[in-house]
Amino acid sequence: MHRLLKYILAPLLILQAKQVRKNTLRLPEARGPRKGIQGQGERKIRLLILGDSAAAGVGVDDQAHALSGQILACFGDKFRIEWELIAKTGATTADTVNHLESLPQKIFDVAITSLGVNDVKLGVTRDQWMVQQKQLISLLRKKFQVKKLILSAVPPMELFPALPWPLGAYLGSCSRQLNHSIRAWISTQTDCEFLEFNLPLEKALMADDGFHPGPRLHTIWAREIFQRIDQHLGR
Repeated sequence: MHRLLKYILAPLLILQAKQVRKNTLRLPEARGPRKGIQGQGERKIRLLILGDSAAAGVGVDDQAHALSGQILACFGDKFRIEWELIAKTGATTADTVNHLESLPQKIFDVAITSLGVNDVKLGVTRDQWMVQQKQLISLLRKKFQVKKLILSAVPPMELFPALPWPLGAYLGSCSRQLNHSIRAWISTQTDCEFLEFNLPLEKALMADDGFHPGPRLHTIWAREIFQRIDQHLGR
């Protein structure tokens, strides 16, 4: 049914997609450092944040107010956090895998991902998505020795204010399919956790482009992630 609707609605979906690209406000990635060390605590945590424009902080002015900065704010000074953000506007899962393969080996304890929106926009199928996600997780385990992986769900794109109906509804259906597939597999992986999308996508909490999270959503998202890390650390 999903595929049939795609073909039936294809002319309208293509037209709406072109209009969205033309009319949507282009926002820059957040300013500020993308790696560093925070705190002087006795326990050291090496943290890697991977992703697309949402992880890169498009929609907020500074990384301190974006996902990476808000996660660090949750830790405070009780730990020594060595952290790095690798995120880029337009990044897909395949792009992220290719980029990580080009980097030198490095050790991280925890990795967080924010991927999927661009995979949906480019029409990546569920089978392709699963292959690429498994490649990413395998790479993080083997090359970067990650012990805890937190995968953020693909957001419900039908709720993005920038996307009109039926384009938003179609993309939302695609995002649900990807989430369903990865959620089922993640449940069999003891070192992985699927972070359900529990953020309130109210227009007032979104960035000015109607497509990216605003500062308040980054704070809520970061707290959700921190809770998972805190549970993993067993504090």
